[in-house]
Amino acid sequence: MPPLALKALPFLGWRDRVDRESLRADLVAGLVAALIVLPQAVAFATLAGLPPEFGLYGAMVPAVIGALWGSSWHLMSGPTNATSLMVFATMGALAAPFSPEYIALVLTLNLMIGLLKLGFGLARLGTLVNFISHTVIVGFTAGAGVLIVGAQLSNAGGLVALPQEAAFVDAVRGVVLHSRDIDPWSALIAAVTIAAALAARRLLPRTPHLLVGIVVGSLVAWLLAREGIAHVATIGPLPSALPSWSMPSFSAGTWRTLAPIALALTLIGLTEAVSSARAVAAKSGQRLDGNQEFIGQGLANIVGAFTSCYPTSGSFNRTTANYEAGARTPLAAVFSAPMLLGIVLMVAPLAAYLPLAAMAGVLFLVAWALIDFAEMRRIVRASRVEALVLATTFFATLLLQLEFAIFLGVLVSFLVYLHRTTHPQLTPVAPDPASPRRRFAPLSQAGTPGCPQLALLRVDGSLFFGAVDHVGDELTAVRAAVPGRRDVLLVGSGINFIDVAGAELLVREARLTAETGGTLYLCNLKPTVSELLERGGFLDAIGRARVFDTKDDAIRAIYATLAAARCRVCTARIFSECATMLPDGSLRED
Repeated sequence: MPPLALKALPFLGWRDRVDRESLRADLVAGLVAALIVLPQAVAFATLAGLPPEFGLYGAMVPAVIGALWGSSWHLMSGPTNATSLMVFATMGALAAPFSPEYIALVLTLNLMIGLLKLGFGLARLGTLVNFISHTVIVGFTAGAGVLIVGAQLSNAGGLVALPQEAAFVDAVRGVVLHSRDIDPWSALIAAVTIAAALAARRLLPRTPHLLVGIVVGSLVAWLLAREGIAHVATIGPLPSALPSWSMPSFSAGTWRTLAPIALALTLIGLTEAVSSARAVAAKSGQRLDGNQEFIGQGLANIVGAFTSCYPTSGSFNRTTANYEAGARTPLAAVFSAPMLLGIVLMVAPLAAYLPLAAMAGVLFLVAWALIDFAEMRRIVRASRVEALVLATTFFATLLLQLEFAIFLGVLVSFLVYLHRTTHPQLTPVAPDPASPRRRFAPLSQAGTPGCPQLALLRVDGSLFFGAVDHVGDELTAVRAAVPGRRDVLLVGSGINFIDVAGAELLVREARLTAETGGTLYLCNLKPTVSELLERGGFLDAIGRARVFDTKDDAIRAIYATLAAARCRVCTARIFSECATMLPDGSLRED
């Protein structure tokens, strides 16, 4: 099939996987997905400050478009917790949640996000999401979990007259100031919803536990109302209709206002989708096309903007559930849409009994799942720098506007990356006596002192313009560290890249070492590094006789140039040549 046709209609590429058996499996998986997404769609729409039908529509239309025009066999697109929270946190400052103005802005935002995702995919910028590090995602999602709790405290306490605040501090302050007005029955329903969902997850692991929690919480609310004990606020009836057409705004002023928000949500949405698809692809053995996934997600948002859908993305938990339910092809996601519609048409009248407190209880569970305590502990133990990135992103998510929190996390990660790349490690090494081939190991591992006449350094990192100052300072410190040690051997097996500035650094260091009476040697250079040194004439400037293919060749040649008088009284003897013969060829007498 022509590549252009596959690009325009990627679902033609997996049509050969469809047969009677796969259709049966996909139908079952589609039903499971519909049951799972029903409570999530309603809860996430509530979190986003939108009527519940926007969440349900977002679980139908984008799921079909994302499945047909994406590359993953199992990715389920639709409302997600992080995206919903970002919509509420960013758009709530521009218009009142649930208002017509707010809805119009959200639809416009969805269109902008879709165009950005589509543009990134067509421009083959699939690696763009790699700039959002894993640590940033962990910190952001943990912060998002805390924000969700803060945003839903008022619903859990029955404070429906209290405006929902996106800022965590403001949300908590509002609840504390109105603590006397908290409705204990609403709090009870939230607690019952949580307890029922947790019990279902433990005792009935194959059932959609969030749906069980909502049903139990709604039954408690209904019983309280029937007995005349309490009447708690509900979400109201759902419209029993197909997704309606909607029209985003095309005002230039609106687009300028929403541009930074759209970019932040694009990065988060693409990261969610690609990471979810990759996680399942690692199990299924599928090879993903990141650029095609960008295109599929972009088209899903664009079409969704005209069919009453708010910004959606790939859902990790629903994608995993889809795979575990036995889905074979993207038709499982396609089937889930009409199945969800059928379920909604049947239960729409019952939605009037869904308490806001039960929705809050469900979202509390979602928030708890977002905070990966084990991964946060692992990051903190592994690296202080990564812990700093984690803490910065986490607290920025709580204290700043969410789009700026994302950008700040990316900026801090980028600065950490720049620091690492501009600071190659120069590790003192020596032959390891315990190794049969006496491989070079760090001095701390080799258990031997360094040679008093020759400094051996392994370079790990690239020698480019950003690293020359650091490497130059390190070599200056090495020359001054041990009096009388003039020669330096750089083991270049860890130099992956070198530019002209890095090559000129080696020439300069060779000259400075010579001025102190020593010699700079190189060995184990990679072919790409050697080729640049050759093409630029840098090998001649350094001295071809001082560049060796292997460590053994280098040590053998350098040992012959060392001062025999110093070797005669030296007790280090770290080289095999030291054992029996002095550099001048005479035998040792001891």
